[in-house]
Order: sequence, then structure tokens, then C-alpha cells
Amino acid sequence: MKRPSRKVRPLRPRDPLFNSSVQKALSMLETFGGDRRTLGLAELAAAAGMTTSSAQRCIHTLLRLGYLRRDTRLRRWVLTVRALALTEAYLSGHALLEHATAHLIELNQASGESVSLSEPDGTDMVFIARFPSLQPFHIHMPVGRRLPMYCTASGRAYLSALPAAAARRILLRSRLATHTAQTLTDLQQICKRIEAARDAGYAWSDQEYYRGDVTIAAPVLGEDGQPLAALNISAPTSRWTLAQLRAKLAPLLLQSAQAASLGHTRRPERRLAR
Repeated sequence: MKRPSRKVRPLRPRDPLFNSSVQKALSMLETFGGDRRTLGLAELAAAAGMTTSSAQRCIHTLLRLGYLRRDTRLRRWVLTVRALALTEAYLSGHALLEHATAHLIELNQASGESVSLSEPDGTDMVFIARFPSLQPFHIHMPVGRRLPMYCTASGRAYLSALPAAAARRILLRSRLATHTAQTLTDLQQICKRIEAARDAGYAWSDQEYYRGDVTIAAPVLGEDGQPLAALNISAPTSRWTLAQLRAKLAPLLLQSAQAASLGHTRRPERRLAR
């Protein structure tokens, strides 16, 4: 499955401390993923905005550091397992993840379906933990997978916990693409869904990014009451309709999201939107 492209963030001009060589090396590494398991010199050079001769030096450095290896049969470059060291370094000792893990496991067992925790990055949500269903489910969602906020339950849940103006600014920066026949791309309609999620305390998505997938999600808050992440339950349409998922599992989701929030931030009772 093709991995969503990561947008390169605009950089501040005339920043004397900014090291463009580091940026280019990271751009190369971030180009890999999904169906881009192997990449050639020209592809890596284009990703980093470099000439092929400069890209060769950067690739050689990443090779010597152990982040890339050469596939001699394909004559292309491949990421090595060392790249996971950055993931381990980030997740190790992660305060929210350590606090929330027990609640994710309990929700996974109580619901019988896949449960995930994701954090915001730009206009995307990035999955930092996932406990899959023991029942058949065709969607693979590894840690590190990023999905757009505007069309996913996790993204809408996170946006619903922000002030409306802040949520709208993120949406205006988003590329509103159609992923399935169900994907909402009209900004006004997306804002209405986020308002509905704000009222209900949780968000939902019906096959808007993956066909056959229905999801509900609630924001996870920090000690100051600001959103840090989103907790979601994802299930296949072969077992659930969205209406069934909301009616039966939304109360469990809300309890788990509140328990997972740092400081156990109390939220006012809200009616469950139907």
C-alpha cells in the first residue's frame, strides 16, 4: 500500500544556524516507505533537491553510518533496520504512551477490535501504538504510519479538541484529496463533522481513507486540558456498521480516552450523537 507523502515544511529564510546538509539527508530517509522500498540515485537526489554528485556523497555517508545498504541485484538503495533506532529513541520513556498503554490494552480486550494511539504532526496523525484485533482485519497499520487529519476519526478527534480557529488553520494547510468514494473533501462539511465531534466528545469516519474500515476516536488531553493525541477503535465493515460501532463502543472509548489523558482531566458529560 502506498504510504502518504510527507509534506516538506517551509523553512525560515536567512537562518544562520540551519544546516541544509542535515535536512537533505533526512529528506532522503523520509522518502522511503510504502511501495518505495528501494530507491535509485536519481530518486534520492530529487527527494533531497540535490545534484546526483552531491546525492552520492550524502548516500555514501548514510551507508557508512549504517542507515542505508546497497541492493546489488537491483542496484538500488534500501533502508536498514538501524532507521528504527530513531523510533525506539522517541517511544522509549514517552510519558503519554507509558501512561496510556494499560488503558489501550483494556479497551482492545473489551471491544475485541483494533485500538490505536496517534499524535499530530503538521496536518497528519502519526500512529505511536497499536493493539490489533485478534479477529481477521485486512488493514495493516504499523507504528509510524501517518494519515491525514481531515478524513480520519483520529484527526477529527484531535481537531475537535482545539479551538475552532486553530482547527480551521490546520485544515486550510491540508491537501484535501479523495482516497475512497466516501472521502469528504468539502471544507464546510468537514468543519461540520468536527463540530459534531466536539459536541459528542468523539469523532467518526466511515471508509473515508480505507475501504472496509469504520473508526471512532476521542482526544487524549494533557494536564492543561489541551489535546496531545487521539485514541481510536477501528473495525471492519464485515463485522460492524458505523452506527453499531458508535452505539456499542463509543461509551467505552470515551472512558478509556479520559483515563488515558494525563492528569485524568475531567470532561463534562456529553450526549452521544447518533
